[in-house]
Amino acid sequence: MAKKLFKKWTPHPAKLLEKPGLARIAHWLQEPNLWHLNRSSVAKAFFIGPFWAAMPIPWQMVVAAISAISLKANLMLSILLVWISNPITMGPIWYFNYWLGSTLLGEAAKENLAFEMSWSWISHTFVAIWQPLMLGSLVVGVSAGIFGYLLVQLVWQIQVRLSWRSRQRQRVEQTEYKKPRN
Repeated sequence: MAKKLFKKWTPHPAKLLEKPGLARIAHWLQEPNLWHLNRSSVAKAFFIGPFWAAMPIPWQMVVAAISAISLKANLMLSILLVWISNPITMGPIWYFNYWLGSTLLGEAAKENLAFEMSWSWISHTFVAIWQPLMLGSLVVGVSAGIFGYLLVQLVWQIQVRLSWRSRQRQRVEQTEYKKPRN
């Protein structure tokens, strides 16, 4: 069900490759797993997206796309899942990552961290918090990625088994229907 819905909303790779801006990297985008929805490429995407979503770095979508291309994961899902961290969720996610990193390092987390987009903030505050923030982000990113990967593997396996059972039941019903009755 989800596979059909995602296919419906995903642009066709050939149309994407016709875009003038993608001409330079078109040879990298020829890998079928970047576009197919199979268990392996989707599970990898569910690792890549949440992993990079937890990282406090700019250009998360670009890094996720590069990761998807190099690991042969579904490209669109990898990029889409990075949006777990968006302008609304970014602050709480990064503060949690910082708190977790501080806890793991045995430091007290600073309570009043007001983010500013200035050199002053970066040179004073960020320098003091970058180690716990990065440690927490790595732990959360790897944990979320592993959870996403395993969840896709499990759900996919359950769906395949249910589909097999359903087809098996249909075959049994068809053979019973065709048997002559005495």
